[in-house]
Amino acid sequence: MDDLLVIIPTRGRPHAIPEIMQAWDDTGATAHVLFAVDTDDPELAAYKKHAAALKADSRVRFAFGKRRRLVGTLNQQAVKAAKAYRFLAFLGDDHRPRPAAMPWDARIRECLSGGPGIVYGNDLLQGEAMATAVAMTSDIVTTLGYMCPPALVHLCVDLCWVDWGRGMGRITYLHDMIIEHLHPANGKAEVDQGYEEANSPEQVTADSAAYYEYRDGGGLQADLAKLRKLVEEAS
Repeated sequence: MDDLLVIIPTRGRPHAIPEIMQAWDDTGATAHVLFAVDTDDPELAAYKKHAAALKADSRVRFAFGKRRRLVGTLNQQAVKAAKAYRFLAFLGDDHRPRPAAMPWDARIRECLSGGPGIVYGNDLLQGEAMATAVAMTSDIVTTLGYMCPPALVHLCVDLCWVDWGRGMGRITYLHDMIIEHLHPANGKAEVDQGYEEANSPEQVTADSAAYYEYRDGGGLQADLAKLRKLVEEAS
């Protein structure tokens, strides 16, 4: 079994690919990375060009498939990857790991090596409040059958990951592990079609309602029961 896979769903931002791989090189990361690209992406040709250029890099894979939005894409790829990787992580295509004394992916492995759990770093935007980039043991995905509650589309997933980790008593926040979120909210990115769609009033309303229903309507408690059993069995 391979070790750590970072899944990065991406749409409309092919320029992010070389920037992310530069961040891998700058931080000394050895984690595998999977770029999940929609086959209807207007920038598909540019993505395929990057895929061809990186074909010889054993760390990198591309998956081209039907558009499922962020949650659908992440769940599809995570469930498949859980069979081959001990640890799974999510980064947005607007996240960039930053150099530190110990590579960020090594710290993830270290934190998760003790059994089922979740770890996240400082994105310089939400900090400890939200796991906007996250890593977890793959047995969490196998146990639940997904990496994100499927009722969500894009937003509030980072809140669910914190809920899971706290609820199972196995979460670590590393304030000095910087995985920077280059987002319009902190003035580090321009608003593009992807941000407009994900943060539209309609999407905010829909995902917020789905999150509160999951959190308060029994879904979270059902998942936490499975995760606590997983922790108990691993002890």
